Amino acid sequence: MDDADLIPPSPSEADYIAAQKEAGPPLPEGGDPIALFGEWLEAARKSEPNDPNGMALATADADGLPDVRMVLLKDVDARGFVFYTNTESAKGLELAANPQAALLFHWKSLRRQVRVRGQVERTTDEEADAYFATRARHSQIGAWASDQSRPLPDRFALERRVAEAGLRFGLGKVQRPPHWSGFRIAPQVIEFWRDRPFRLHERLVFDRAADGGWATRRLFP
Repeated sequence: MDDADLIPPSPSEADYIAAQKEAGPPLPEGGDPIALFGEWLEAARKSEPNDPNGMALATADADGLPDVRMVLLKDVDARGFVFYTNTESAKGLELAANPQAALLFHWKSLRRQVRVRGQVERTTDEEADAYFATRARHSQIGAWASDQSRPLPDRFALERRVAEAGLRFGLGKVQRPPHWSGFRIAPQVIEFWRDRPFRLHERLVFDRAADGGWATRRLFP
């Protein structure tokens, strides 16, 4: 099998012309990027086959070596974008050493993406407790059982840890582990990208201004 069998061909002239007929009006400049993100996320909920709130989270360790993985967005408002994790995981330790990150939302069905860059802070314990309480019980127990990102001898070791955690809590309430919490990316830059024919894509960037507002600029594709 050669590359021609693996990599899709570039669109033809006819493909681009057909797509051009479906292109909507340009993105409006100005306004609230969080509100625009909400509109795009709602559209993705209706068209994506699964996990419209999935996002690539890029971090870097203390030496600056980058890392990236998929996580799920669990909250978004004017303060930023929130996800939850084991704070002793690779990403948790990287964010402790270098509290800044980038996000990428890619909605293939819509041919849209959003990029976010900013500083990172921990959510409050109250926020983490409230979200943890909404998780399925087995997911709550899994948060206690898994030493996320650390070596696992075999699958049985994880199953044993899950069983031990289940016995520990019995039928009682599962409290949030002290090593499990949320992180909020406070956006400094948000870029909205829309596919356009002939690779002439639309890129609209919102930059956080000194007064807390937003300034916009467009980029060449």
